[in-house]
Amino acid sequence: MNKHLVIQLARFGDLVQTKRLVLSLLHGAANDEDAASNGVHPTPEVHLVVDVSLVELARLVYPGVTVHGVRAHGGVPQADVLAHNARAFAALAAERFDAVYNLNNSGLNTALAALFPPDVVRGYRTLNGQPLRDRWMRMAFRWVAHRRLSPVNLVDFWAALAPRPIAPARVNPIALRGGRGIGVVLAGRMSRRSLSPDALAACLRAVFEGLGGPRVTFFGTKAERPLLRKVLDHLPASVAGNYDDLVGRTGWTDLADALAGMDTLLTPDTGTMHLAAHLGVPVQGFFLSSAWCHETGPYGPGHRVWQATLDCLPCLEARPCPIGVQCLDAFRSREFLSFLSGRPGDRNPPGMLGMVSTLDDVGSTWLTVFGEDASAPRRVELRALVGEYLGLFTGEELADHDLARLLYHEADWMLPGPEGAAFAAFDPFADEPVHRG
Repeated sequence: MNKHLVIQLARFGDLVQTKRLVLSLLHGAANDEDAASNGVHPTPEVHLVVDVSLVELARLVYPGVTVHGVRAHGGVPQADVLAHNARAFAALAAERFDAVYNLNNSGLNTALAALFPPDVVRGYRTLNGQPLRDRWMRMAFRWVAHRRLSPVNLVDFWAALAPRPIAPARVNPIALRGGRGIGVVLAGRMSRRSLSPDALAACLRAVFEGLGGPRVTFFGTKAERPLLRKVLDHLPASVAGNYDDLVGRTGWTDLADALAGMDTLLTPDTGTMHLAAHLGVPVQGFFLSSAWCHETGPYGPGHRVWQATLDCLPCLEARPCPIGVQCLDAFRSREFLSFLSGRPGDRNPPGMLGMVSTLDDVGSTWLTVFGEDASAPRRVELRALVGEYLGLFTGEELADHDLARLLYHEADWMLPGPEGAAFAAFDPFADEPVHRG
């Protein structure tokens, strides 16, 4: 397969997290044993569909990829959306793709994927009006119902749709300090995932002191300028007089240029965090509320995540928090601030895990430096089961057979795809209709 289309109509962070899949498709011919044995090395052609607001970023992150823009997130009159998308859809429909990777289960994604024959679409598709999901996507829906056990980073989840995913170590560079000081992302799109101004200021002050007082650069959208003023109000003069304000002042290229070479980036789970990891900037990620590092942590070695661990986490952002976002308290604790400043005490920060990023055959994973992760043994076992399913290694005998029942359902083999039961039993992408009760 030489011509691929990836449909990624989600937002900033999701676009960057598609990187392993896109690179796998770009470099698939080099890994094609059949082509190599015949002395043939076809050049893959990869196309990527994104929201029009992300076209510049997509071209920046994925040089060599043909980028198409559609209007997926509104912001303009509906008539303009329809006119623009009609032209974009017509241009894409005229192309002939060997494979189409539809990564999101949205109405616009479904409509776009329906332009192509169902047998070339992976991920989410329709057949005679019936929605279908690849088996790999169905499995994800099963473990997402038990999010504490989530065994696969989103980068690696999407990459598994490729015929031959590249090695995890080829995705992002090792994160190393570049000498340009501390970057601070003020907030994410979902408010409960972000630190309050006082907590963020306290964390920044601790890191600032631990690194010897380097220059600080603030990042965010124009709407977050009032938040910057609140953070500055909580900072001592040593910090408040030593910063660059880029909040609402950067385009995509400016943002990447400003991030490159930072010593560290303090951030909640944001698109800027993933862009920093793409550039090899060490991330210190603050994960709380609905953010869960095993799903969307920064990719590649050299990053740190501070993960809140109340029993109710990870929660659903759409539901009101009945306990006043108590997971935020962990980031205000004296023990945590001492740890950030490089002077850890005798007691670990309460309500939190300190974790460092690493890689294995499946992809990105995390090692716990402090704190107790009660879900870790079952998550590791489920990850081994997923790795065995993907053909990466042979897993050991399961100690917890409920994990196998979580991952596999009888319908996976009782309702196989058109290839037939024998083949579908070994095909991670066989179809099954989505039945709506």
